[in-house]
Amino acid sequence: MSRKQQALFEPSLIRQALIDSFKKLTPQVQWRNPVMFIVWVGSVMTTALAIAMFHGSLPGDAPFTAAISVWLWFTVLFANFAEALAEGRSKAQANSLKGVKKTSFARKLRAPHHDAQIDHIPAADLRKGDIVLVEAGDIIPCDGEVLEGGASVDESAITGESAPVIRESGGDFASVTGGTRILSDWLVIQCSVNPGETFLDRMIAMVESAQRRKTPNEIALTILLVALTIVFLLATTTLWPFSQYGGVAVSVTVLIALLVCLIPTTIGGLLSAIGVAGMSRMLGANVIATSGRAVEAAGDVDVLLLDKTGTITLGNRQASDFLPAPGIDEKTLADAAQLSSLADETPEGRSIVVLAKQRFNLRERDVQNLHATFVPFTAQTRMSGIDIQDRMIRKGSVDAIRRHVEANGGHFPPQVDTLVEGVARSGGTPLVVAEGANVLGVIALKDIVKGGIKERFAQLRQMGIKTVMITGDNRLTAAAIAAEAGVDDFLAEATPEAKLALIRQYQAEGRLVAMTGDGTNDAPALAQADVAVAMNSGTQAAKEAGNMVDLDSNPTKLIEVVHIGKQMLMTRGSLTTFSIANDVAKYFAIIPAAFAATYPQLNALNVMHLHSPASAILSAVIFNALIIIFLIPLALRGVSYKPLSAAAMLRRNLWIYGLGGLIVPFIGIKAIDLFLTVCGLV
Repeated sequence: MSRKQQALFEPSLIRQALIDSFKKLTPQVQWRNPVMFIVWVGSVMTTALAIAMFHGSLPGDAPFTAAISVWLWFTVLFANFAEALAEGRSKAQANSLKGVKKTSFARKLRAPHHDAQIDHIPAADLRKGDIVLVEAGDIIPCDGEVLEGGASVDESAITGESAPVIRESGGDFASVTGGTRILSDWLVIQCSVNPGETFLDRMIAMVESAQRRKTPNEIALTILLVALTIVFLLATTTLWPFSQYGGVAVSVTVLIALLVCLIPTTIGGLLSAIGVAGMSRMLGANVIATSGRAVEAAGDVDVLLLDKTGTITLGNRQASDFLPAPGIDEKTLADAAQLSSLADETPEGRSIVVLAKQRFNLRERDVQNLHATFVPFTAQTRMSGIDIQDRMIRKGSVDAIRRHVEANGGHFPPQVDTLVEGVARSGGTPLVVAEGANVLGVIALKDIVKGGIKERFAQLRQMGIKTVMITGDNRLTAAAIAAEAGVDDFLAEATPEAKLALIRQYQAEGRLVAMTGDGTNDAPALAQADVAVAMNSGTQAAKEAGNMVDLDSNPTKLIEVVHIGKQMLMTRGSLTTFSIANDVAKYFAIIPAAFAATYPQLNALNVMHLHSPASAILSAVIFNALIIIFLIPLALRGVSYKPLSAAAMLRRNLWIYGLGGLIVPFIGIKAIDLFLTVCGLV
């Protein structure tokens, strides 16, 4: 048995699911599933009939009625077991999250700095606004913001990733999650929530809410199943007077068995398990879904909005070319670019140093002996550089360098404008280098598109999903990257208002939109999107606006979320196809057995040549119960995902599950009939 199967059928989960199967036998629980409620009513009625027959109060075949009753109860129990097992998996995942909450005390500071006086208090007594000190080896006692310090934090209990992350005051890495562990150094943290309101508490509550509201598609399918059940209930009820007219009345037990076999019990018994398992599989991908509706909507998404940086591109731009100005050779430009980048610790700056070394063997200089003064980058100047003796080298944005050159009495060559435009058109980012009042040329920084991302977008296109890249870049740069990545469309110079307007536009066209985000500026669009995946590393506003939270903070996870949603819909469609086809095969077993005595012509339908009417009816009822058990692994694991169009998916379902649903019952019912006959049980 594979590791996945072992996890699926862990003994402790099975034991609890068996217990819960019996707890769910109450009418209040069964009523939530109309199809299985009919089976439950039939079980009660046949049990009462069997008891009456054994006492002699009613005429009839008591052992046969009792056997039918037992297998009807098994049918209900097996359906309960499927749902309980799915819920048990989610609860087990919730319990594993609870194991993260190990902290029992906190160092509460009386002032917002690490040297302040400390009070040791129970972590449960912390309140929003309290300030705590955590040191190496400590469990962070609350969600909060880092006020002081920097530390390496182990977030594996939350994200599943073994690599530690850096959390420090200010910037994008100041948010910490309660339940994670400090590996080194120390942090001063201001708690942002009260006890019981932490992100971990909310995650546990989300996971434990596996008994979720039905999704729209699930409601539609339930209506279909109820309609079929009502139709067969009316048909079965009218068959009793027809049998009396023929002179051989069909017993109530046989009619109940017929009804249970004809209504879609297979999908009815597995429907809840499929929905709960969808949320469980999402959690298996380290994504917390706040509701089954979110998982279902993911399967129906047809527009996918993805952020460029970190999702489509690697996130760090790399120097790719030195483009000299007229009259300047490339080595001179590379030398100046490398000098201006020696103190630049950004990935872009380091890549410029490396490119100059690779192209012209320019080694790093001994800056101390050069007596150089470095000019750091600021948001105001938008450039950086170096002053060496009488040389003043600057590197920065086009507009910043233009102002710098003109302020020093120089002229910005129009040929350099052409170079800048060419870099932008090709999807790169231009940096201009100048020495004094002379422009030396352009450094081309290129966003590196992730390997394999174009193929993944092609798969989504096959499924009818439109991909839209969102970026703050200008239209020229955005268009080039969009073409290289293979997305269908892009939104350049994106603002929160523009994102929101784009989502509303698609929704007005009747489309379902998925989006990922991590910042407060993403919150309006996340709240509007049908599927909104917020990053765990993002702001509280983004998490609250989304209906899913990605614990790995991996923006490409949105594609996997869609895959899981599609898989859940495919699983439901496949099992529905199997169930309906399954019922067709059972007609050939039970209808001839029930009515051949009244209408001998129906013997022509007994293509399985079953031993007797009693064995035929009992075999069909037993198969009807057992098939639910055999399909539980498929319902929980899901049908293997394939990126197919709706038409191709329908054909696949009909060939595999439709044809299988027709063939399997013929084999199964015949095998059960032979077993009952050989054992002399009928």
